[in-house]
Amino acid sequence: MDKDVSAGSATTTVVGRLALGITLLAFGLGHTDVINGVTAADAVSIAQYVGGVALFVAGLLAFRDGDSVGGTAFSALGALWFTWAVSADNQMSANAAGLFLLLFALVALTLSLAGGDQLAQGTYGLFFVSLVLLAIGVFAGNDGLGKVGGWFAVAAGAVAWYAATAALAHWPTALPTRAAGRGVTATG
Repeated sequence: MDKDVSAGSATTTVVGRLALGITLLAFGLGHTDVINGVTAADAVSIAQYVGGVALFVAGLLAFRDGDSVGGTAFSALGALWFTWAVSADNQMSANAAGLFLLLFALVALTLSLAGGDQLAQGTYGLFFVSLVLLAIGVFAGNDGLGKVGGWFAVAAGAVAWYAATAALAHWPTALPTRAAGRGVTATG
């Protein structure tokens, strides 16, 4: 199994993934209503400072280290989390909120298709599904879809957190691969 961290500084990648994981966990749990009295609005401070500022700075550092995928991911998501946090108190229509979630989802889709390691692609793919479900829930006024979207955000946060922890603890970060066909043996 591959135990390497993706291109760029390992420290920058770990910090970015921790910041994203914590933000996604707080955001997702707020939408699920699984913790009494905790809502998505309670994640605003985390989204602003951890998901916004810290993630954006991690993105800039990743660019400096030559990691264009990590730099793009962390800085774009940092800017979007910061925007979500500072606009949380503004009164906006459901359609405007849904549109923001859809635009945010397009960024997550781009990141999931951009390459990188399996854990990063899994994180962004789950986040994409979460944002699409949340957007549809906002457009339709369906709280049930919002809860399901919240659970997808929790799953994305857990994958991001695992990726950061795995890099620090030297745990596996890639799924094992099989030989291409029957009777094929590995040499080495």
